[in-house]
Parts: sequence; C-alpha cells; structure tokens
Amino acid sequence: MRLRIGHLSTLYHTSILMMAKPEFLKGFKAGADWRLFGTGPAIVKAFDEGALDMAYIGLPPAVIGIAGGLPLKCIAGGHMEGTVVASRNYSHAWPTETDIGRIFSECKIIGVPGTGSIHDLIIKDTVEKYGLKAMIRNFPWADQVLEAFVKREVDTVCGTPALAQAVRQFADGAIICPPSLLWPGNPSYGIVIKEPLLKERGMLSDFLAVHEEASRFLRGHRAEAARLIPAYMGVVDEEFAAGALSISPKYCAALSPLYVDCTMRLSDRQLELGYISRPVKMEEVFDFEIIREVHPEPDHYSLT
Repeated sequence: MRLRIGHLSTLYHTSILMMAKPEFLKGFKAGADWRLFGTGPAIVKAFDEGALDMAYIGLPPAVIGIAGGLPLKCIAGGHMEGTVVASRNYSHAWPTETDIGRIFSECKIIGVPGTGSIHDLIIKDTVEKYGLKAMIRNFPWADQVLEAFVKREVDTVCGTPALAQAVRQFADGAIICPPSLLWPGNPSYGIVIKEPLLKERGMLSDFLAVHEEASRFLRGHRAEAARLIPAYMGVVDEEFAAGALSISPKYCAALSPLYVDCTMRLSDRQLELGYISRPVKMEEVFDFEIIREVHPEPDHYSLT
C-alpha cells in the first residue's frame, strides 16, 4: 500500500526535505502520496474522514483528536522547541534578559496562528502564568499573522521558526524569546498514524528509518538542506531557509523522555483551558515499539 501522508509547509519537517531530495525515499518500497494541509486541526479532520494514514503534526491537535475518540498514535518525534516569539518591541529582550515578564513587558497584541495549536497553547499558558497584559489574537494561517505584523495590527508574533525568521528578515523585527524559554522540550511535531496501521510494522519501520536519516541530514548538513529546500519550495530563498533551520536545530526521530513528558504536561494544560474534555493517558498518545527498534541509541535533540 502507498502511504497517504499529510504534511504542512513547514520547511524544517523532514517531509519537505524528502520531497526536495527524493533519494531519501528510494529504499521505501511502499511509496508515499504527500498531501498538503494548512493547519494541524485540518489534518485531524482528514484523519477522521479516512483520508490519511500518517501525518506530520503538532501533538496538541492530535491529542484533541484522541480525546475525542480518534484512534491516533504518535510513533516518532521529529523536532523539539518550535515555538518562537518575535517582535518589534525589544528593548527588554533575550539574550540580555531571561525574565519572561520583562521580555514581554512591551508587547501589546500577540498574533498566533491557529486556535488549539501548540503555539496558541504555549502563549496562552505563558500570558496566564506570568500575569502578562498582552492580548492574544488568533489567525487561521501563519501568513495572516505576518501580514498583521507588517500592517502593525499586532506588534508581536508567536509561531514557528519560519514565522520568526520572516519577521526578522522582512519586517524589521527580532526574536525576543527563544524556544528554550517557552516550555523547554515541547514537541514541535511528531509522526502520527491511524492506530490500525500499527499492524504494518515493517512498512512503518522502513519509513521511520528514512525519517531519522533525514533528521540526521538536518542536524549535520543544514547548509545543504538550506539550499535544497527553497529550490523545491520556490517561495523562500536560501538565506531565509538557513535562518529558520538554525533557530531551534533540535531534529531527531526519537521519542525522548523530555518530549513525552512535555506532551503530557501540555495535554494537562489543554484540559485546564478547555481544549479537551477529558484527561488522556500516555499510552493513548504514544506507541514506542517501532521507533525504539529504529532508534535504540539516545536521542539527538540536544545536539546543535
């Protein structure tokens, strides 16, 4: 069977690299049909409609689906700490400051892509936890957040490294709070499947081996990746890709203890914020067997 794989346009996901460098998939006999989506919730909806077998997706939207009864499982990681804050108000900002309250003291309106996305969840938790005065404004698409920033409808953005790179490269902004200060270890995205697919262990093992090979390429050959990805995507240049890939270079296929623990703490916060109506258990979210066979060594998230 050919895998129907949902993906986003996020340039640091290995899906984009696999499409930019098809040689990665030469050994994957099943084959892949790539299907582009704009948001994680749209991917969850496609899973529910039976249109996908696998997807690259942030864990909070997947958890919303799981809590609602969808039989999904995360079988591998991919990237950690992919939520970044950038602004034009940065007289008090990282790296000279590490106090969240001072960093955000000049922020008035924070634009965030997606309601229920990991970026939405993390920034809402941060605003509440530190008693910040900034208002959060959600947009369906990251492009709309950037447009609002350019038009000065928001003064701060919270989203992917690509969004932060766009703000600093094209809109006279700067990163004021790096991923490491916002929920350290948060699961930027993972490989999620429909649970019945677990019976195809050989095929999944083959794909995760390719996924880890591509993750290794992002870790060790970022300059080459920054050349390949924009050549394939056609909408960003090499400078943009290099900047985005370097903001939070924590690429690995493993499901590390920190990755898993942070996912479950985020799910608890989802419950508190009303995004899910019941608690979810770790075994509902993760299946570790295949990735532990493919990636038995310690995780590589700490390598930069």
